Amino acid sequence: MIQYIIIDDEPIAHRIIENYCDDLPHLQKKGNCYNAFEAMQFLNEHAVDLLFLDINMPKLSGFDFLKTLANPPKIIVTTAYKEFALEGYELNISDYLLKPFSFERFIKAVNKTITSTKPQSDLTETSTTKNVSFFVKTDKQQHQIHSENLLFIEAYGHYTKIHLTDKMILSNYKISALETLLPSDHFLRVHKSFIVSKDKIKYIEGNRIIIDTYKVPIGQTYKSKVSILLSS
Repeated sequence: MIQYIIIDDEPIAHRIIENYCDDLPHLQKKGNCYNAFEAMQFLNEHAVDLLFLDINMPKLSGFDFLKTLANPPKIIVTTAYKEFALEGYELNISDYLLKPFSFERFIKAVNKTITSTKPQSDLTETSTTKNVSFFVKTDKQQHQIHSENLLFIEAYGHYTKIHLTDKMILSNYKISALETLLPSDHFLRVHKSFIVSKDKIKYIEGNRIIIDTYKVPIGQTYKSKVSILLSS
């Protein structure tokens, strides 16, 4: 689990980031800080993996605060000011998000950041990088998913259906969030609403993929990806 804090003087910025992070099961909030001095005190008492850091804050800017840290965690800057991007990268930040940023852009920044941060115990891969395990949240439970048992994932309104070999789990995570947890060499997005396990495909018939007793549609914009699979 990647533990993060938000450092921003605007409460609405905290809510936006929290809502995005709620859809990413590998992120866990450790705290909220509304200025750099609160953040200093928090980091003196707690260890975190990731900071979402605003630049323009009262008394001490985000970058001035960052310069005080001897061993900073990963940093994703969230700001309305594009002119400070170069200075940010000189301070070794992971990414620079301009407000307002979309969920898709947010996911890209998080993925870029956690590749070197993610604890091995939370996302376990075998030596073949095939069998990955992770937890997904339903209304009242946390279910551990093993990728070797995963047939396909289906977007279902504000939820996703996770079809396993022995059951189906209805999760409140977005399909795009779950996609970030799966190894791309074994799973393929074949439709805006479907991700399939390549190993579980029985056969492909026209614009449909047959997995177990299910028929999964192939989206028009994803046909080229399926064609590459067929030619490999």
